[in-house]
Amino acid sequence: MAKRQSLKDLQVRLAERLTAAKSEAVTASWLAVETGGHRFLVPLVQSGEIFSWANLQTVPYTKPWYVGVASLRGGLHGVVDLGQLSGAVAAGPDARVSDRVTSESRLVSLHAALGVNAVLWIDRLLGLRNPAMFESLAESQPDAPAWFARRLIDGEGRSWQELNLQALAGDTEFLSIAA
Repeated sequence: MAKRQSLKDLQVRLAERLTAAKSEAVTASWLAVETGGHRFLVPLVQSGEIFSWANLQTVPYTKPWYVGVASLRGGLHGVVDLGQLSGAVAAGPDARVSDRVTSESRLVSLHAALGVNAVLWIDRLLGLRNPAMFESLAESQPDAPAWFARRLIDGEGRSWQELNLQALAGDTEFLSIAA
């Protein structure tokens, strides 16, 4: 009899938790990342998997922000340095990838629906963010790329740049990697 009561109690608790989970909307909208000391918000609906740093093959005669090609889950992906592409990290002639790669470096893939086999190299992940964590909009930079969306200010006064990966995937500069 005690076992039946315990099972019944468990079922009631599970039903309550499921009801509570349905009523609490999941509001995470962005993956927060950092590169070159700048904070970026990557829309979850436009991003794919997160990979640890992988060995890559460099590709000659490409733009400085195109780091190379990596084999991830059996597919070849172009590795793009978000820091250099966004202007957060200066591209120097002597800049070497190995100097910036750390144990926190990650590769964030663009969603497969965007039709581009590319990953963004970021310095570190900062977790998930939702709109309630931000208090205001900041003024956009006048010379910002078209794939920069809004700039947001969080509760601690830090500035975050939201990215539009769909616009990035269609950007002619991004699709033209030849130097």
